[in-house]
Amino acid sequence: MQGTVHIIGAGISGLSAAVKLANSGYRVHVHEATQQAGGRCRSYFDAATSLTIDNGNHLLLSGNHHALAYARSIGTEAGLVGPKRATFPFVDLSTGQRWQLDLGDSRLPLWVFDEARRVPDTGLRDYLALIPLIWAGRSKLVGDTIPCSGTLYQRLVQPLLLAALNVDPPEGSAGLAGAVVRQTLLSGGQACRPLIAREGLSAVLVEPAIKLLREKGASIQFGHELRELGLSAGRVSELRFGDDTLAVAPDDAVVVAVPPRPASALLPGLKTPTNFRAIVNAHFRFDPPRDMPPILGIIGGVVEWLFAFPQRLSVTISNADRLVEVPREELAQTIWRDICKAGGVEGELPPWQIVRERRATFEATPEQDALRPGASTPHKNLFLAGDWTDTGLPATIEGSVRSGNRAGDLVLAMRRA
Repeated sequence: MQGTVHIIGAGISGLSAAVKLANSGYRVHVHEATQQAGGRCRSYFDAATSLTIDNGNHLLLSGNHHALAYARSIGTEAGLVGPKRATFPFVDLSTGQRWQLDLGDSRLPLWVFDEARRVPDTGLRDYLALIPLIWAGRSKLVGDTIPCSGTLYQRLVQPLLLAALNVDPPEGSAGLAGAVVRQTLLSGGQACRPLIAREGLSAVLVEPAIKLLREKGASIQFGHELRELGLSAGRVSELRFGDDTLAVAPDDAVVVAVPPRPASALLPGLKTPTNFRAIVNAHFRFDPPRDMPPILGIIGGVVEWLFAFPQRLSVTISNADRLVEVPREELAQTIWRDICKAGGVEGELPPWQIVRERRATFEATPEQDALRPGASTPHKNLFLAGDWTDTGLPATIEGSVRSGNRAGDLVLAMRRA
């Protein structure tokens, strides 16, 4: 055995760090404050719809290399399914126009040269205007870097960046937006094939990780909330959980993979993002029509993305602070009207569930991005992980896994030092 590492938090970032270190021969102990793993990326049985639903409709892309490598390491890459080609159907509810963005399967963005494959009523010059975004600094605003108006913006750039940044794109960090564009549109269709965990996020990204960790001898304790870190001589020496205290040996490591608020409570003075934005997801028990695409982009409505699952239609609405206080029944009816219009379906409101995540992501503005800490801390055996840490990406599953991997790498480097 290489040594012992304590992972505080069993979200995706904590699990990815735990899997990496368990596979490297470490004795891993995972401590989770709640009664379930997965954090904001998990599934549960919902009594209102009598279905297992996800707390968020998280979309992965074939270019999310860290997330796919994590799925591969726990044996579930095949559980992420999608079309063989990077195609994205859209509908504009205000005009009724429908089109399909076809990014192909190249490593290069050759689709922008083909009028039949790009966004209707756009020309090559529109796409060239996005170039300043690609290398923009993270202190710059999207709105100061590219034109935030016109057909291409309304039909592609705005939906893409809104989903990635979870803020109105003009106020978002141009650097974070540029990172998204480099890894998606600029990398061609080969990096943009959409992937969905059709059997649920927990079944694909969470439960198999827990199973693998236990098979490797890891301990996983739920309802085990860390209250305080015992610090001495520049390192963590104790973990205080309230009723019990664990000693941390000189060669042991600790990875704190919890949200910003509890992280800053454990480490007073830690710089973290302070502003957050909501995401609303809605789920309806309804059999999708056979010809409904797995993912449909919606322009001109309340709904932004419509996902078709077996027995279920689900939607995602980003930057949704405006909807947090809307009465649930009223919001469900509004969303269902958009679904009927976009999906070509009819019928009264079916069984539904609204999931409002008030602090879904940190606010991806330059000011908040500048508050994200790195994975290292002043304490030589303590490391941070989470999509809110400085991953170079907005708050995404890819960023979560990347942060867990980074923390794991630092633990491995500590052992080699």
